[in-house]
Amino acid sequence: MSKLPERVYFALAIVGLGLTWYFNFLFFAGGGSIAPDSFLPSAFANPLTASITLDVYWSALVFSIWIVTERSAPLAPAPWIFVVLCFGIGLAFALPLYLGRHAQLRRVGAVAS
Repeated sequence: MSKLPERVYFALAIVGLGLTWYFNFLFFAGGGSIAPDSFLPSAFANPLTASITLDVYWSALVFSIWIVTERSAPLAPAPWIFVVLCFGIGLAFALPLYLGRHAQLRRVGAVAS
C-alpha cells in the first residue's frame, strides 16, 4: 500500500493549521479573545460569519462523535486526542491529521479498511 494518502492528509493538516491560525493570530493581536463576551460577537457578527461558525462547529461535533463511536480496531487512532485537537486547535487540522494517522495505521495493518 502506498504512503501517498497519508502524506497528502498530513500535508493538508499542516496547511489547515497554518491557514486558520494565521487569522486566529490576527484576531488575538487585534484584541480578540476566546472569552465568550469577545469571541461570540465576532463569530456571529453577521449572517455569513454565523453560518460559517455554525457549519464548522457542527462539523467538528459530528466528526468528534464519529471518531469516538466508530473505532475500527483497538489500535485505531486515539479518538479523544483528536477531539481535543479539533476543539482546541481546529477542525481543519484535526480532521486531516486523523485521516492521515488512520491511513498510516491501515497501511501497516493495524486497523481494518
